[in-house]
Amino acid sequence: MSATFAATNAVGRVSAGNFVPELWSEEVLAAYKANLVMPQLVTSLDFHGQKGDTIHIPRPTRGSASAKATATAVTLIAESNTAFDLTIATHFEYSRLIEDIAKIQAMDSMRSFYTDDAGYALATEVDDDVHELGAQFGGGSTTAGTAYSKAVIGGDGTTLWSQAGSGNGTALTDAGIRRAIQSLDDANVPSRSRALVVPPVEKRRLMGIARFTEQAFVGEVAGSNTIRNGLIGDIYGVPVYVSTNVATVEANDSTAYRACLLLQKDAIVLAEQLSPRSQTQYKQEFLADLFTADQIYGLGLMRPEAGVALMVPNA
Repeated sequence: MSATFAATNAVGRVSAGNFVPELWSEEVLAAYKANLVMPQLVTSLDFHGQKGDTIHIPRPTRGSASAKATATAVTLIAESNTAFDLTIATHFEYSRLIEDIAKIQAMDSMRSFYTDDAGYALATEVDDDVHELGAQFGGGSTTAGTAYSKAVIGGDGTTLWSQAGSGNGTALTDAGIRRAIQSLDDANVPSRSRALVVPPVEKRRLMGIARFTEQAFVGEVAGSNTIRNGLIGDIYGVPVYVSTNVATVEANDSTAYRACLLLQKDAIVLAEQLSPRSQTQYKQEFLADLFTADQIYGLGLMRPEAGVALMVPNA
């Protein structure tokens, strides 16, 4: 018969802790990145290597045809034009001071993370700035308290957005999207290079509208069907992009809304004078490397009539 005894003195994980090494993974678990889509949807101007801080973009006025009368001279059209001035004045930087002891002892993934994080931080600033210009679509305002004064609500695409009380934004509907598209058509905005940018909450709602998901309406079959794969493609020929970075606007009682943007590429112009670059300088006084990434660019609303902001609830 085997003897029984108490196991109070057994060697376990805790009691042997001084002999158990700790391991650090080379992989970095960083916070998720927001979906950044706006820079690819606007007009880009290559200003790299150019001197100066302003780009003048001519905006000639279109002329009208005249009836030709017999035995009379042709009617001359007087030249009339303006210019859109784009100022290059935005300069963002991202810097880390990495001391020698950290550089020597830390894993290589630390420096890799900082490089990746710098690129994302700079890209986020550009994306934010493009989203914010949507407040001026239709001649709207960016002033606090009256921002998005020409935005419309998503439900009908015609009722002006109001921040009074809890706000009046409504979810996107088929009718609201069609009305917003018509507003661009009425302004002679080209149908090419249009896009609709929505937050995830509107992606969820759009996937619940039969006209945008069911095969009977969209013609997609088997695995290509939206209702099966969750992918939203085009709506009435307009590509739909989902971005978690869509601007949030609060009503007077702090109820949150999101500003969906329907825009044509020429609505906004982005000029990059310095692409994101990274530099390292050794600072002996700190015994450390100064790592800095920076970018210089300019943004402007070139055609306010080529975009519509649609306010939807953020829930």
